[in-house]
Amino acid sequence: MTVAQQNTTALRHDWSVGEVQALLAKPMNDLLFEAHSVHRQHFDPNAVQVSTLLSIKTGACPEDCAYCPQSARYDTKLEKEKLMEVEAVIEKAKAAKAAGSQRFCMGAAWRSPREKDMPYVEAMVKGVKELGLETCMTLGMLDSDKANRLAEAGLDYYNHNLDTSPDYYGEIITTRTYSDRLETLDNVRQAGMKVCSGGILGMGESHKDRAGLLVQLANLPHHPESVPINQLVRVAGTPLENQEALDPLDFIRTIAVARIMMPASHVRLSAGREEMTDEMQAMCFFAGANSIFYGECLLTTPNPAANKDQALFARLGINRDHQVTEAPKELEELLAVKENAQATYYDAARA
Repeated sequence: MTVAQQNTTALRHDWSVGEVQALLAKPMNDLLFEAHSVHRQHFDPNAVQVSTLLSIKTGACPEDCAYCPQSARYDTKLEKEKLMEVEAVIEKAKAAKAAGSQRFCMGAAWRSPREKDMPYVEAMVKGVKELGLETCMTLGMLDSDKANRLAEAGLDYYNHNLDTSPDYYGEIITTRTYSDRLETLDNVRQAGMKVCSGGILGMGESHKDRAGLLVQLANLPHHPESVPINQLVRVAGTPLENQEALDPLDFIRTIAVARIMMPASHVRLSAGREEMTDEMQAMCFFAGANSIFYGECLLTTPNPAANKDQALFARLGINRDHQVTEAPKELEELLAVKENAQATYYDAARA
């Protein structure tokens, strides 16, 4: 049996919440040692996968997700934007590739994609795919027909986060159920696409809820290939704008436990990185995080500039064999999604 086969047979899908709570409560040094040891068995510890996320349709979402500035229910000063033109999306993807991104992710603020928008979305997938980039989309809920159409267009990954535990979910969202989310993930998997699914920390959930979220993800029939772990961005105008800041060590602990539970998945540092110190990010990489979003904006929330990420990678010795051949400044210039709208949003978010 090969090492790869041994690693595959070690994957578990029978975690209990109590078992995960015990992992989260381990002494920090013991937890980090275990997580990093697992990480080295499956990945190059000095390699981080780089993705870029672009909002292809911004604002006016009918859902009531308490963390989201794109909800039509909240006044966050975010300007609504229609679905982008296909060629404009392709240009953004070209810039992302030039700046070192390996995957291009496209997000739309929809409950689910409308039939009239599907041809444009499919064309975006095909166009980005032709550039040699991996493709990912997050468009809300998918039925089996739309999932199959995206798969036929060549979509590699579909993102649909569970957000939190089943027990705490009702405190955050009421306009779609937990089973709705699980059904979308099943439709994505049945269509043959890879799954990107994770959650958000810092929304007032308990340690038990964090364990419950990880149990839901790890006990899926197949682990998500990508597991984004977000830190809440407290946006003015949303119900969570005054939420107490998350303890950075709690975030790092969750990254470590996600790595232990889903050893072959990419664990991504997603929203909230702008508020993380370099030292916190370095600890997350040691604990098993091996993917980030590149570029100064994640859909509508701030993200570290590409140059800053490159500088941190250089200091940590990460991605030495995958140096960017063109200046990341190109990404910062071209990936700004309508700068005037962003400036208005940033002022509101930081007020």
